Amino acid sequence: MIAVIQSLTLPFGQLADRGFLLPLLKAILGAVIAFAGVFWLADAGVAALTAGDGWWSTLARLFGAALVLVASVWLFVPVTLAIAGLFLEEVAEAVEAKHYPWLPPADGASVLAQGWAGLVLALKVLGLTVIVLPLVLMLPPIGVVLLWVIGAVSLGYGFFEAVAQRRMSVADSVVLRQRWKWPVLGVGAGLAIMASVPGLNLLVPVLGTAAMTHLMQKLPGGAGRASA
Repeated sequence: MIAVIQSLTLPFGQLADRGFLLPLLKAILGAVIAFAGVFWLADAGVAALTAGDGWWSTLARLFGAALVLVASVWLFVPVTLAIAGLFLEEVAEAVEAKHYPWLPPADGASVLAQGWAGLVLALKVLGLTVIVLPLVLMLPPIGVVLLWVIGAVSLGYGFFEAVAQRRMSVADSVVLRQRWKWPVLGVGAGLAIMASVPGLNLLVPVLGTAAMTHLMQKLPGGAGRASA
């Protein structure tokens, strides 16, 4: 539990560091562009399906706008996982340089292997999110809980494996994640809560990467220890 709390809180103390500033700007810009694109495409689709005049079309457009807004919010997790790889290396290096300067250079899975693993996970999360989304509209309490659980698992597994793959193979990162399932899920649950807070959610890609970099070094058998 202490490792989980420290992993979630330590990144906030480094947000003003020079090594974090550019990744933070990339994270915010990437999230804004991604969600603007999702919202625009969904809104255009709703407009095309509800073209026409009359009260029925107006009502359908209002309902469609609400649905687009809800979808944009809850598609945050797969979008976050998709864009996090753009600056993962920069954030992890900044954390290691400040807190773990004794670590050897990262030499893990290839960029192609890491990218493919991240893409597969993001697509899986997207599929689960789309499946659960109707429950948010029909049974909001149950749907919101399910989406939070999906977010906790997805962000926990996604960020941990991505950080671990900097120092080991994809297969080894999965084994290590399975070994430390509950601490990983604990950090993932904290990130899922952050993802539900407007404004703070834009920082989740950077905070998630930094948190899991800390967790890697606080757990026995972490990547730094394995490669030392």
